[in-house]
Amino acid sequence: MNGVVIPQTPIAVDFWSLRRASTARLFFLTHMHSDHTVGLSSTWARPLYCSPITAHLLHRHLQVSKQWIRALEVGESHVLPLDEIGQETMTVTLLDANHCPGSVMFLFEGYFGTILYTGDFRYTPSMLKEPALSLGKQIDTLYLDNTNCNPALVLPTRQEATRQIVQLIRQFPQHNIKIGLYSLGKESLLEQLALEFRTWVVLNPRRLELVQLLGLADVFTVEEKAGRIHAVDHTEICHSAMLQWNQTHPTIAILPTSRPIRSPHPSIYAVPYSDHSSYSELRAFVAALQPCQVVPIVRQQPCGEFFEDSLSPRLSVPLIPHSVQQYMCSSPRKTNGLWQLERRLKRPRIQGVVFESPEEKADQAKVDRDSKKHKKENLSPWPREPEKLCLHPLQARKQLFPDFSRKECEEPVLLCDSKKMATLEFSVQLQPVDEFISAETREEIGLGSPSIPRGGNGSPARGNQRGSPLSHISKDTRPAAESRGLALKYLLTPVNFFRAGFSSRNFDQLVEKYQKSAG
Repeated sequence: MNGVVIPQTPIAVDFWSLRRASTARLFFLTHMHSDHTVGLSSTWARPLYCSPITAHLLHRHLQVSKQWIRALEVGESHVLPLDEIGQETMTVTLLDANHCPGSVMFLFEGYFGTILYTGDFRYTPSMLKEPALSLGKQIDTLYLDNTNCNPALVLPTRQEATRQIVQLIRQFPQHNIKIGLYSLGKESLLEQLALEFRTWVVLNPRRLELVQLLGLADVFTVEEKAGRIHAVDHTEICHSAMLQWNQTHPTIAILPTSRPIRSPHPSIYAVPYSDHSSYSELRAFVAALQPCQVVPIVRQQPCGEFFEDSLSPRLSVPLIPHSVQQYMCSSPRKTNGLWQLERRLKRPRIQGVVFESPEEKADQAKVDRDSKKHKKENLSPWPREPEKLCLHPLQARKQLFPDFSRKECEEPVLLCDSKKMATLEFSVQLQPVDEFISAETREEIGLGSPSIPRGGNGSPARGNQRGSPLSHISKDTRPAAESRGLALKYLLTPVNFFRAGFSSRNFDQLVEKYQKSAG
């Protein structure tokens, strides 16, 4: 992974490991090559700064949400906060890196001094004419692309490498040409080859979308047989592929890269066309800037000894402002999705309540004292004999799930209605649901006779309703609750009763019976 968290700052460039970048709060992306986006995916949820072209590719290909992408114009300076109160700020300027579409260098200026992060770049003298670099600013730290920082590696300019490729293709006027490329980069090379040989360049749909975004000449197509030059992924160029291509039509392959490769087939040619600065170009760039220190981006290839004669005296390490320290040490702001998830988890659980079955008021005499006492004992949520089956829904749940905490049982229950919401304590005696259980099932599970006294006609006894836990609900809201009473009782019946052989046919019969009585 080619990226870094800049010490003594909350800045991270091409670095996407949040666990390792715990103090970083500002994240920057130089370009969209895969070795600079390791760890960056659609789940990213922090503000991310990049160029407009990179912003488009980032959302299109990695599905990063647009709400986190901050596109900054190239060649302009932008002021960003370095703390949560706006006391400390920095200026960042994006410079064209001359590497691939959307690639930029970042020039940071703040309490830490001046830092230039090149990312991957191909140096040209015109870079020194940029206003941000032409004012004679002292670069304190230069993060340098040292991919080709090797005195033994001599590379031609890209113009010279393009001429070599043109001469190679002219040697095979009847052959198809396969150009092996990465997913991004060298589009201008393809444009020059198409104009030179007056042929279409065949691309895959993804790269065609990119070249249309760049506004290049209309010389690209997705039709396989439209032109003799085909841009393919560099991994496709191998010995077996060359054999297959040559069976249908004579073909050569070209790999425009500065990396040393061993050709697996005689018709595969490597040309030193590179989008990274050569050693001589790096020397000229550092000598012109004269930074205080050079930090290699490719850490496996140290290069400090090559530029010691071009460095300026180092300054003292700046102190981190107190507000920035607090910003770096504080927890990063939580994303909307995480906040909603935590809010959902913190909501109180709405426990089930067994509602009374809807009954018409009756003009019946007072219930016998002994029967009333017997009924009260059967309906108690805390039975005297532990071996008896408790009809309270939470007690039934506790039997099924031993881990169910006592604390949760003691919490108030929210009783929801379409117009009102009432809070009931579990100490309130709730009506049982044993009238829904058939006689055979009741006998099988040992419930005994129904606890609610029945009248002579088999209907439930109609007692005084003043003590009902739902008696405080107004009359205008009672019809809505009554119309759903049977359905709620069916849905909220404890699992024990279902396992004991509860039949939906009994429920349907009771519904039909209730509708007849209501009519």
